[in-house]
Amino acid sequence: MTDSPLHLLLEFDARSQRDQDQPPAFLHRRDRKFALGCEQRGETPDARGWLEHMARLSGPGDRPSIADKTDRLWSRFNAGFAAAGVLLGALTMLGLLFYDSGQRINITVFLAFVVLQLLLAVFTTAQAVVGWQPWRWLTRRIVPRSPTGVANRLNPVLMARAAHLGGLGFALSGLLTLLAMVVVQDLAFGWSTTLETSAPGYHQLVVAVATPWSWLWPASVPDLALVEATRFFRAEAGTGAIEPGRWGQWWPFVTMLWITWVLLPRCLLTLVSVGLLRRRARQLLASHPAMHALMYRMETPALDTGSQHNDAGDMPDTATRATVQALPESDILLRWAGAGEPELPRTLTSATTRTLSAGGAASLADDQAALGQIDEWLRKGPSQAVMVVTRSWEPPTGELQDFLAAARERWPAGTQVALVPLALDARKEPEAHLLRQWLRFAERVGEDFVGVCAPRLEWRDPYAEQEGVS
Repeated sequence: MTDSPLHLLLEFDARSQRDQDQPPAFLHRRDRKFALGCEQRGETPDARGWLEHMARLSGPGDRPSIADKTDRLWSRFNAGFAAAGVLLGALTMLGLLFYDSGQRINITVFLAFVVLQLLLAVFTTAQAVVGWQPWRWLTRRIVPRSPTGVANRLNPVLMARAAHLGGLGFALSGLLTLLAMVVVQDLAFGWSTTLETSAPGYHQLVVAVATPWSWLWPASVPDLALVEATRFFRAEAGTGAIEPGRWGQWWPFVTMLWITWVLLPRCLLTLVSVGLLRRRARQLLASHPAMHALMYRMETPALDTGSQHNDAGDMPDTATRATVQALPESDILLRWAGAGEPELPRTLTSATTRTLSAGGAASLADDQAALGQIDEWLRKGPSQAVMVVTRSWEPPTGELQDFLAAARERWPAGTQVALVPLALDARKEPEAHLLRQWLRFAERVGEDFVGVCAPRLEWRDPYAEQEGVS
């Protein structure tokens, strides 16, 4: 998956839209399992890792994702702006350098045009920062709207990036056209203005404009003699009073003027627009409502409440087709999440009972080790059933369902799991309404593999046994 924050935001937004059709309990178990897997690997769960995990679960798709479609759309958009900028830059420079031997190329006009380009570049960045969309009419026609509107909030920054790429193409093609015209033509530059401006004052202006590059190329800064010699008036157009060689000495200044005040600002502001786009995409992803829900699901254990309704006023659905079964003959017992501590009922244990623990405070590695040990016992011994002791008053968790799903795949075919929910007082049978949630859980996991057992329990008092021995 690409590291682009925009691509990540679009993929996450599309995935969150598809998840709206899934039951909340399913989403909770799925995302909680992903978080536990990251914890086992020593990784911090994040949006990129979650999307890669979801892509592995979903498998390769036949259709391109919404993020890929949007990337291609804006790539074509950017290419169109850049191509238009290259064409306009060449034509504009040809217009600015038009010379018919009867009229000089006015440096004042060139300065004014450079200032206009600089203002347009700054304005493009400013509208992206404040979120204004002067191109709204165009984006509405070309860019499809996101159902949540999250991606559409990036349109001002995306349009600013496209406009800067067009301006960058304009500046580059203009520079290349200028250099080509200097080589193939004998250009005559001069300066003139209707205002009463003295040559020393105009010289101070061009020196101030040339300050950024004066240390790099001193010859590109016009001196006072050149400024005085190349001033022209309308009435003097076409006269030969001024030495012809002096008219062409402005080209280094014009070249550096274009590079410094048109090309370099466009390069810098293009990079700023790219950085601003990445920053806005990260902010929108962090504040996405689905991101908050995802983090909650990953940090909170999944519980089954027994209600299949969305309305809080509805009563929980307690209907079930499953029934309580008799306790099977088995010498394999698993304590789930510390159930049955510190002592188990007499009817669940014997001298040959082998006991393991999993779930709860146990790590995923401990759970895998328990699965492997039970698998080894089942394949070696005659027993084909496993008793799993749980706490009846605690709703079934998604971790237990995932554990049983892994057990179904790993343990020998025909193995039966007997869920034994214990009451808070292990000397009593669990209440009926507590057993119903475990019966529904068995239905969901599969009654061909999991059953619920609640026999009449006999309590073994370890202290009484010690007194009888003494």
